[in-house]
Amino acid sequence: MATLTHNEESIPELAELKLADKPDGPGAAAMVAAGFGTFALGVATTLNEASEGIHDFLDGFSGETGVGPLSGKTIVASIGFFLSWLVLGVLWKNKDVDIKKAFWVGLVLGLIGAVFTFPPVFEAFAG
Repeated sequence: MATLTHNEESIPELAELKLADKPDGPGAAAMVAAGFGTFALGVATTLNEASEGIHDFLDGFSGETGVGPLSGKTIVASIGFFLSWLVLGVLWKNKDVDIKKAFWVGLVLGLIGAVFTFPPVFEAFAG
């Protein structure tokens, strides 16, 4: 992966701050995990419409209090976010990764997930 340091020669203001070099891995893990969580929400929303079995499974999370039809989908998406953040955070804990690539991966996953939450899209998969 890329090794990134503070470039005090091209940005002299950074020298005054005396910033310690820290790995980019934890921040990159959070960005990719956020995109994955959004992607998981979109996939869960679409699969909810496409499969009766998945629909029944996701509806099982609503419980007796009547939380609503999104409860199962958001629980699955939250689990996906936290698990991916945990795994990537452990893998990238002390590593410098390409933060720009992580940003773009997270953004693309998030955009794809958001598209799958729009009714015209997920209703196209209704069975």
